[in-house]
Amino acid sequence: QVQLVESGGGLVQAGGSLRLSCAASGRTFRIYNMGWFRQAPGKEREFVAGIRWNGHSTYYADSVKGRFTISRDNAKNPVYLQMNSLQPEDTAVYYCAAYVSDNFYYRDSARYDYWGQGTQVTVSS
Repeated sequence: QVQLVESGGGLVQAGGSLRLSCAASGRTFRIYNMGWFRQAPGKEREFVAGIRWNGHSTYYADSVKGRFTISRDNAKNPVYLQMNSLQPEDTAVYYCAAYVSDNFYYRDSARYDYWGQGTQVTVSS
């Protein structure tokens, strides 16, 4: 069993930055592929970024490419999402998720095995 806890959300002005962290329990965390998703009020949960277990491949939604960076430090556990040039449309609850299988369909939220509780990100204009 894996438990995920997100942190780092908050209120920021447009153009600002935040860094989200996802800490995981479980000794096998370092072998999981990981993803970040977000859900805005009245909208479906959407893929934001993904990273393979070894950190060698990263994937991004078009809407965040060039502004967000996903990274991981398997020695220290967390997965990070650095968010720069934030815009009001980035306002959402952000979730991290763990994906056990090596076949990493990173955009498909239904294939992820474990989820955190989410952290709120609010970007004011």
